[in-house]
Amino acid sequence: MSSLRLEAVREIPVAGPGDSLEDLVEHGLIASGMDLQPGDVLVVVSTLVSRVEGCFTDLSTVVPTDESASLAAELGKDAALVELILADSAEVSRQAPGVLITRHRLGHVGANAGIDRSNAQPPHASPQSGPWALRLPADPDASARTLREALEARHGGPLGVVISDSVGRAHRVGSVGLAVGLAGLPALDTHTGRPDLHGRVLRHSVSALADQLAAAAELVAGQADEGTPVVRVRGLRWTPDPETRAAHLQRPAEQDLYR
Repeated sequence: MSSLRLEAVREIPVAGPGDSLEDLVEHGLIASGMDLQPGDVLVVVSTLVSRVEGCFTDLSTVVPTDESASLAAELGKDAALVELILADSAEVSRQAPGVLITRHRLGHVGANAGIDRSNAQPPHASPQSGPWALRLPADPDASARTLREALEARHGGPLGVVISDSVGRAHRVGSVGLAVGLAGLPALDTHTGRPDLHGRVLRHSVSALADQLAAAAELVAGQADEGTPVVRVRGLRWTPDPETRAAHLQRPAEQDLYR
């Protein structure tokens, strides 16, 4: 492959619980004058999936445990938010004043268990409610599979779907897109066995294909008020993988030298 084309799907309405993710994407494709062809991949920002799946929490209704209240006081964070973070986390990875890095129950490591305070208010929320927080989808792989199956039924396939979230990295400044859900598209692209330019056979070369697409799509989707949570990727060569999961991108604990 010598080129890729990434285009934002525009005019997707602000979503809320009970909306159809498939219909929202279809509406955006039609409004943008775009279609789907076999081999296309859609990268969908997790916020959109969380909104249609109703992953909202009114922080004023959360009662922190003693553990959460104590940790929140130590870090200078909101106790209700810390309660949600711990509920969605398998373990705390690092902590410092104002910072809480955890291993999410889905397996990836990031700040605040992926819980977002931006664009987190549900439609028609009472002015007296909130502040609001938006959690990651309960099963992003299942969300990706459902969307992929629905779109393939309409447009034919194969199609790939990546559910993305923005995360920071331990030794780098800034955030990048990360694949937290996946359907159809392989998580990894293995180059093992291929020769380099000098004929040396590659032994351990594996690309994080789904993460690369999530990061690239973020350049088009943005992270603020762009309102473009879906990106179509065209021109990628890939072989469908019915067993793919975002968990395939996670390093096994026994190989993680930074735990």
